[in-house]
Amino acid sequence: MGFRPLHDRILVRRLEEEEKTAGGIIIPDTAKEKPSEGEIVAVGSGIRGEDGTITPLDVKAGDTILFGKYGGTEVAVDGEDLIILRESDVLGIIEAKAKAKKKAA
Repeated sequence: MGFRPLHDRILVRRLEEEEKTAGGIIIPDTAKEKPSEGEIVAVGSGIRGEDGTITPLDVKAGDTILFGKYGGTEVAVDGEDLIILRESDVLGIIEAKAKAKKKAA
C-alpha cells in the first residue's frame, strides 16, 4: 500500500454489516447505515509529547475497532475506500473478533 498515516492517525477499512436481520429479513442498500466497525490497515508512529518523546498508539494494524459513525475523513487509497481517524476517535477494540482471527489462522 502506498500510504502511511502520520502521528496519531490510523487508516481503517470499514467492515460490511450483515445483509439479513436475525429474523431473515434482507436489508436493502438504501436502508443500511454506515458501519461503525472497521479493521485497522495502517497506524502512524505515535503522539509526540512536549519533551519530544514519541508515545506509541494503543492500536495496531489488524485490530478490529469500533468508532463513531461520523468520525474521520473518507479517502480512496489504491482504489479502495478507507477512512483516516485519529486514535482519539476510536471508541474501543473488539476483542472477540481479534481472538477469532487468531484461532482461524
